[in-house]
Amino acid sequence: MVRTLYVGNLPWNTTEEELAGAFATHGEVLSARIITDRQTGRSRGFGFVEVNDADAERMVEAMNGAELGSRILTVNEARPRT
Repeated sequence: MVRTLYVGNLPWNTTEEELAGAFATHGEVLSARIITDRQTGRSRGFGFVEVNDADAERMVEAMNGAELGSRILTVNEARPRT
């Protein structure tokens, strides 16, 4: 089963590859995407990482509060869209 993790407070210049790489040290990353502004194409400072269910809790514990590009990340399980 796949779980999606919300990653907030990303540095503006973070790439999807860098985001996936940061999480890959703690388990298998299935995909990573950074949300961008539709008009400007710039990062909105948050993204999502899809991981295996077995790795999700470990990744949240390891990455929540971790530093990436001199910013402290906020990581938790993503809530479904309403």
